[in-house]
Amino acid sequence: MNINKTFLLAIILVCFLSSCKSQDDVYLFSYFKDNGTDGLHLAYSNDGYQWQALKGDSSFLRPKISSDKLMRDPCIIKGPDGIFRMVWTVSWTTKGIGYSSSKDLVNWSEQKLIPVMENEDNVRNCWAPEITYDKNNKEYVIYWASTIRGRFLSKKQMSEDDYNHRIYYVKTKDFNTFTETKLLYDKGINAIDATIFPLGNKYVMFMKDEALSPPEKNIKIAYSNNLIGPYTNASKPITGNYWAEGPTVIKIDGKWIVYFDKYKNGKYGAVESNDMKNWKDISDKVSFPQGTRHGSVFRISKDEFKVLSIKLLGIF
Repeated sequence: MNINKTFLLAIILVCFLSSCKSQDDVYLFSYFKDNGTDGLHLAYSNDGYQWQALKGDSSFLRPKISSDKLMRDPCIIKGPDGIFRMVWTVSWTTKGIGYSSSKDLVNWSEQKLIPVMENEDNVRNCWAPEITYDKNNKEYVIYWASTIRGRFLSKKQMSEDDYNHRIYYVKTKDFNTFTETKLLYDKGINAIDATIFPLGNKYVMFMKDEALSPPEKNIKIAYSNNLIGPYTNASKPITGNYWAEGPTVIKIDGKWIVYFDKYKNGKYGAVESNDMKNWKDISDKVSFPQGTRHGSVFRISKDEFKVLSIKLLGIF
């Protein structure tokens, strides 16, 4: 990148940091584009509504594992040790999920496959993994959607190609050893794209209902007193009449915002609530980089954002 462009990026950084003086955090959004072959993308925001791509909307990390070499549905969380940990969908058919970690979001550890469904002969897929940290037990819970042939055969719940997903999970403290895979959510719906968020002393799960006949294709909510359940039945849809998927949630200024992929419309939407009961569509208030697909929202400090920005200027 030439000097003029580098100088311009530095000015943009200064202006952005000045605009968020009243807050300690910057919001980041991890996402993929197209089919996920070029890997991880990141965007930033100071208000949770207007999002700008980082690194010229080029990839931060390209996929290297599985025969398909995909990096779809990237979910990033920052652990209590300050390390960013990411999981993602590596393939349409592989029995595992991808994992990598980073201290700065620029330099990533060697990618590895976590074979979460290796003991299931008839598993068809491992899609949209996410991570939630369990503060009480000081461990991470990783969960994802899988269809296992011969199980959950209700035709009413089926989606395209006879998929009938349920949510499964494993637990880990170090991302080297993992507990036995167990069923996390089965309340009679074809559930994918689960994301779990602490809510006081409870946990709330947002998920997509994949039923095709009649088509649901919408985001619903379930609650539990424990991270690993049992969870309640799913609520009524909260995202209107869109074909919605990939929910991710954050609380900003006392309001819950759920972002979701309007995959039929080719853009992102959002709903907002003060009480987790009444939801208002604010899709016309949010703006994402063109082509943003199923991602996750998380916070970093302003100091971390400064370091990230400086490193990106060095890359350019």
